[in-house]
Amino acid sequence: MFVFRRKHLMFGLALAGFADLAQAAGFALIEQNASGLGNAYAGAAAVAEDASTIFFNPAGMTRLPGRQIVVVGHLIKPQAEFSGTVSPAIGGGTGGDAGSWSFVPNGYFAYRLTPKIHLGVGLNSPFGLKTEYGPGWMGRYQAIKSEVKTVNLNPSIAYKLSDTLSLGAGLNIQRIEAVLTSLQPLGAPPAPTPLVTIKGDDYGWGYNLGALWQATPATRIGLSYRSEVAYTLEGTSSTSNPSVTSLNGPVTADITLPASASLSLFHTLSSQWDLLADVTWTGWSSFDRLPIQGTVNKTTPENWQDILRYSLGATWHMSDKLSLRGGLAYDEAPVSDRYRTPRIPDGARTWVALGGQYRLSGRGALDFGYAHLFVNSPELQSTDNGTTLNGQYDSQVDILSVQYTHSF
Repeated sequence: MFVFRRKHLMFGLALAGFADLAQAAGFALIEQNASGLGNAYAGAAAVAEDASTIFFNPAGMTRLPGRQIVVVGHLIKPQAEFSGTVSPAIGGGTGGDAGSWSFVPNGYFAYRLTPKIHLGVGLNSPFGLKTEYGPGWMGRYQAIKSEVKTVNLNPSIAYKLSDTLSLGAGLNIQRIEAVLTSLQPLGAPPAPTPLVTIKGDDYGWGYNLGALWQATPATRIGLSYRSEVAYTLEGTSSTSNPSVTSLNGPVTADITLPASASLSLFHTLSSQWDLLADVTWTGWSSFDRLPIQGTVNKTTPENWQDILRYSLGATWHMSDKLSLRGGLAYDEAPVSDRYRTPRIPDGARTWVALGGQYRLSGRGALDFGYAHLFVNSPELQSTDNGTTLNGQYDSQVDILSVQYTHSF
């Protein structure tokens, strides 16, 4: 029977938009604007510079002008190349680079309804991941393609309690689509080894909350929280061999994407310099097991762990027209070597980021950013479908983002 591991399914169920690999640890996507990328998203819940604050901290909308629209595009190039062995030996190569170029869009709109009440909506993707190995790779019985597209609609509201304190809240309505493939050996050669494809989708919902406090004229503190989102994925299993019918049929899987919380600091050091800092917690321990029911009946332990993300950044306002940004960040890895699989070759990540903003006019601004992620070489010892992969990955990620902001 086709072995459907939890991490395999979660890997597929988190793709944001058209992303190839998630860029925060695990499979969370933090790429929600270009204005924050240059600072490695340090201080993201406290900056409140544009309408993308709807994702990071909805309370920040109270700092925006009457109406504002933000349109963002990200080019992402992940690399994940395996080197190692498989036992028993079945032949094949190492699968090449499992990542490829992708384009991920985001969009936000904020509107000041009254001097104290602001409304907004975001279209974004909080999670995402995809890998696809080349033909004939040695791990083909465990994973070939893992792809998910997730779209999140995020209507939000913010209320200005006082000149120094604002609160915000948002609703998250998400749709998930997943496709997973691998070869399934049905016995000793010359028994068939059909390509098995799992497809499924579901809707889920959650919420996000935020608070923004102007502690001093120069210092702003942001606190935000995003809830878990639970899904029951419903779909089908099918094979490439019409003579194999035992693997064809319905499949369901319960999945809960994790909650997260951020504490951010924004400090105006001088008229030219801003300093930013951030600590973000993600509750990956909610992924402890996955019960699969239907054509496949299997419960797989995962044992992921909660993690922290740390970031520091600075912005230099060179002139009235141009600002430059820089930032560093570190993402812990939620999965240990023992539980890592070729569908999610994740490791701890160190970010180095640069970016800036060019103000086109009193109403328009162009933000740009670039980040390189150094991924600690993830070790892999994964057993599934009668084979054991033993080796490690050479991984890194490059991200290039551009954003246009228009106020009116």
